[in-house]
Amino acid sequence: MSAQIAVFYYSSTGNVFHLARAAADGAAEAGATVRLRRVAELAPDSVIDRVPGWRAHLDETAHVPEASLDDLAWADGFLFGTPTRFGAAASQLRQFIDSTSGLWSAGLLADKPVSAFTCAGSPHGGQEGTLLALYQSLMHWGSFIVPVGYTDPAIDAAGGNPYGVSALDDGSGTPTDEVLAAARYQGRRLAEVTATFARGRSLAVAP
Repeated sequence: MSAQIAVFYYSSTGNVFHLARAAADGAAEAGATVRLRRVAELAPDSVIDRVPGWRAHLDETAHVPEASLDDLAWADGFLFGTPTRFGAAASQLRQFIDSTSGLWSAGLLADKPVSAFTCAGSPHGGQEGTLLALYQSLMHWGSFIVPVGYTDPAIDAAGGNPYGVSALDDGSGTPTDEVLAAARYQGRRLAEVTATFARGRSLAVAP
């Protein structure tokens, strides 16, 4: 039984987008049906236009469908990607998560595997804190947190963050090959875990 995986991300200049796309590719390699979704931008054009890379990235990824609550309801498992903003998730992703109370209260987000990835501008810029804070919110959903741990050599090669893949923003807008490989592994791992959960549920309800 294959899984339905939704990859939600916010990215201003490209790093997290590339991680999200790599994670989506990894989930697809594991046999999952995947939706890659960007959350809505909240910053005004007057701010975005002051940063050429920000405007360029938004224009380049305008084809990526915007995230909706229907994508959450559809998915068997979730991946969330965000840059680190003062040690926490970006407000754009937070706003999307804060809009899910209807699904949460209906129990439609519970018992679904979830994992997350991030990027910061310095090696100690809050990557682990961002992921842990994000996982706290997802625990309120009743999600099953799926960390990458040290379950594959790709994690050590990418810097060894057991909470989730994290990239270092070097100004290029693109993570290293090692980090992208780790993101593909994270997507594959989540898809495999989610498919295992789905098989277990089907057996539990079988006559």
